[in-house]
Amino acid sequence: MSTSSGTVGVIDPPRTYSDVAQVIDDRAVWTVFQPIVRLDTREVIGYEALSRGPAGTRWQDPLAMFAAARAIGRAGELDWICRAKAHQGAAAAGLSPHLVLFVNVEPSTLREPCPPDLLSAFVRTHDRVMMEFTERDVAADPAALLMATAGHRAAGHGVALDDVGAEPASLALMPFVHPDVVKLDLRLLHNPDSPQTAQVVNAVIAHAERTGALILAEGIEREAHLALARSMGATLGQGWLLGRPAQLAPALPYVTRPAPTRPLQMPAPADAAASARTPFEIVAGGRPAARTSKRALLTTTRYLESKAADAIDPPVLLTCFQDAVRFTPATAHRYSVLAKESPFVAAFGVGLGAEPVPGVRGTALGADDPLRDEWNVIVVGPYFSAALVARDLGDSGADRHRRFEYAITYERPQVLAAARALLGRLEPVAT
Repeated sequence: MSTSSGTVGVIDPPRTYSDVAQVIDDRAVWTVFQPIVRLDTREVIGYEALSRGPAGTRWQDPLAMFAAARAIGRAGELDWICRAKAHQGAAAAGLSPHLVLFVNVEPSTLREPCPPDLLSAFVRTHDRVMMEFTERDVAADPAALLMATAGHRAAGHGVALDDVGAEPASLALMPFVHPDVVKLDLRLLHNPDSPQTAQVVNAVIAHAERTGALILAEGIEREAHLALARSMGATLGQGWLLGRPAQLAPALPYVTRPAPTRPLQMPAPADAAASARTPFEIVAGGRPAARTSKRALLTTTRYLESKAADAIDPPVLLTCFQDAVRFTPATAHRYSVLAKESPFVAAFGVGLGAEPVPGVRGTALGADDPLRDEWNVIVVGPYFSAALVARDLGDSGADRHRRFEYAITYERPQVLAAARALLGRLEPVAT
């Protein structure tokens, strides 16, 4: 498991740094770089930048440093420091433009602007950067995550999802991040016979087959781990057997570290940005929509909701209820049960609270939001995906007899596009 990144050269702290705020104020972060290699030839194709706080202090441990920064509301600033130091360290070490620089980013800090004094570090960045999201807090702010990944790809860089398998939400949200590189959590190599390991590995392999993503195994410490990693579909790896984290010596002027003979070729991913269109506009725009009553649609709705109760391969469930009044007590009970099985359940509607029932993410729609006229049920799992999208025709009378235009699709790209449109509207979890 890894954390964000920093500079070349250990900072000799002028203070004892008993307070993490001093570390942040002084930008007292340094970086080590761990090689990432091809498992077939062990050739280095890139480096991951890993942050450390002032040497010899409790802040040297990045997890402790970030936990303390979160407690005082400055984790975003610390993350920007680490990312800036990573780019500065890579430049100072003379990394070849053909080597990939993996830079960690905390998803919970994506909405925070870069501090002005760090902007210069990003003026001329490394040519091949892989923005690496940790599994922690991936579900906390999906909208910011989609926005950040789209912007990073627009700049010609890649996206990696780290520690996949450590948290259920990271596996469930993997299709929406659409990573170019999927990093298997190191615990999978150390527990190869676990049913959870088989579940995660098969889901990742399925994702890689669909998208062309590369699989990278972390925690390779012995030859047996390397063999296991290859059996899990990994073609890239990192770990102490392949190279320990270390500082990179500054390069001589006009000298770069050698390029790999086979530079990493990044797959060309499908657009993973959130659409401004609604799910109905996305799905029904490419196929004829039929008309029926709400009562007739309830059977399909219940069927799709039942898929969210799959305890073996639990999917994401996203539902639009139009208005909070339609999130009835019976529906609330059903969704509270579904939330115990599914790693991510979200409900949208005018007047809905941030958590309409425990475990369900709520998003209140504005009175003029076009989503208030839509009834959508979207399910995305490792193997199964489906979307029922429907638009209210404005009938009066009994609720069950209200008519809708509707369409149903099981085509995964269409389902993902509709789901991203909803995730792009989610507000971040309050901290």
